[in-house]
Amino acid sequence: MLKLFRLLARGAAARAAEDFFDQNALLILDQQIRETCASLERSRRALAVAISGDRAEARRAEAAEARAQDLETRAVAALKAGREDLAAEAAEAIAELEAERDAIRAARATFTAEVARIRETVAEAGRRQAELERGRRVAAAAEAVRRLGASARPQDTTTLREAEATLARLRELQAETADTEAALAEAEPGADIAERLRREGFGGSDRPTGSAVLERLRRSAGLAAETA
Repeated sequence: MLKLFRLLARGAAARAAEDFFDQNALLILDQQIRETCASLERSRRALAVAISGDRAEARRAEAAEARAQDLETRAVAALKAGREDLAAEAAEAIAELEAERDAIRAARATFTAEVARIRETVAEAGRRQAELERGRRVAAAAEAVRRLGASARPQDTTTLREAEATLARLRELQAETADTEAALAEAEPGADIAERLRREGFGGSDRPTGSAVLERLRRSAGLAAETA
């Protein structure tokens, strides 16, 4: 029995952990994205430092090559002048410079291949990071929609269905108010007979007529002609 209780306790703990993860999945994803983004940025900076160091090595190789060529020119001149001793010292220095140059070139060849591999790895990580961030935006939108359409518990905020019911009731009240105001207007003394008299042509109309507008336009045209 004790073994069964322990098993149930572990199962309950696992279920609680899963529920906690489900409820906070978006928050957890946000933190994971921040961490992966920071890691990607560190990788990019490390790659930039490595490339910068390689360029410095390239400049060292070029400098060693230039010194070796300069010494070789001078050593040839010394040989022509009969200074074998100076030419021998120059030859030793040239050999060291050429050895340094060759070592740098060999190291750079290996480094170039390694940098290409690292660059591709960083580029792939960048693509995955961008895809992850796009997925996060979609997940955030989907989560918002899911919560919006979910059935509300008593402690939850107002649902769309409740808001729609409130709006329908408000429109109903507004329609009732409008009907009441219209009925009151019709009930005013003389309102009905005045409208009937206007329809029969007795008395002026509150609404403009086409003939009245045409007459106004003719007067405007006549005034314009006089002005011209």
